[in-house]
Amino acid sequence: MSSPSSPMAPPRSFLWSRRIFLTLLTGFVLVPVYVMVSSSLKPLADVTGKFRWLPSGLTVRPYIDIWSTVPLARYFVNSLIVSVAATLCSVVVAVFAAYAVSRYEFRGKRVFTVTVLSTQMFPGILFLLPLFLLYVNIGNATGIALFGSRGGLILTYLTFSLPFSIWMLIGYFDSVPRDLDEAALVDGCGPLGALLRIVVPAAIPGIVAVAVYAFMTAWGEVLFASVMTNDTTRTLAVGLQGYSTLNDVYWNQIMAASLVVSVPVVAGFLLLQRYLVAGLTAGAVK
Repeated sequence: MSSPSSPMAPPRSFLWSRRIFLTLLTGFVLVPVYVMVSSSLKPLADVTGKFRWLPSGLTVRPYIDIWSTVPLARYFVNSLIVSVAATLCSVVVAVFAAYAVSRYEFRGKRVFTVTVLSTQMFPGILFLLPLFLLYVNIGNATGIALFGSRGGLILTYLTFSLPFSIWMLIGYFDSVPRDLDEAALVDGCGPLGALLRIVVPAAIPGIVAVAVYAFMTAWGEVLFASVMTNDTTRTLAVGLQGYSTLNDVYWNQIMAASLVVSVPVVAGFLLLQRYLVAGLTAGAVK
C-alpha cells in the first residue's frame, strides 16, 4: 500500500480538502440532530426563547408528556401495523412476481416489466384523488370500508412499494445462477420448492433491501396518511401535528416524539445495514 509520500499517493492538498469537506459534511448532518436532542431535553420556555447551544437546564419531562398530550401510543401501533403489513405483502408478492419474470418466458413479459418500472416516473400525488374516489365508491357499493381504515392505507402503500420491489428483485434473482434451480428440480423439488428452499435463501440480501425500502416508505409517509385516515387510524407521521395547538406549539415534545418514532427505523437500519448494502449492490449490477 502506498504511503502518503509515495509518488502514487494523492497530493496532500487533496487529502486536506477531503478532510475539510468530510468534517463540514459531518457537522451539517450532526448539528440538526444535536439541536433536536437538546431541544427535547429543555423546558418549553427555554425552547421558545432565545436559542442556546448549551442548555441551562435539562429535563426528561417532554419524553413523559408526549404520551398524554396526544394519543402517541395509538398512533405508534397504527404505524407499526400498517408498515409491517405493507412490508410483508410487498415482499411476498414481489418475490413470486420477480421469480416468475426472472425464470420464465411468457407473453407480455417485457410489457409487464416496462409497466412496473414506468410507475416510478409519476409523482404519488397524482394517485391521491383516484384512490380516494375508488375507496369511497367501493365502500358505498360493497360496504367494505377502505377509506379511513388500516387496510385501505396498506393497499395504498403497496401501490408505491410493490412496483419498485418487483423491479429490484428481478435484477437480484437474475444474479442467482439458474443452475441452483435446475439442481433442486433434479433432486425432486418442484418450482415452488426450488424458490422457497434454494432461491430465497440465496436472495436474502435483496429481500431485506426490499423489506427495508417498503417499511420506510410506509413508516414516514405523510400525504396519503393525512387523507386516508381518521382519528382512530391516524399514523405517527400525521399524529405529530397534534403537538401544535391554537394556543401553543410544544416544540420540546415534538422533538422528543420525533426521536422516539425514529428509533425503530434507525435500529432496523443499523441491524440490517450489511444486507441492505449487499442487496442494493447486487440488484443494481447483475
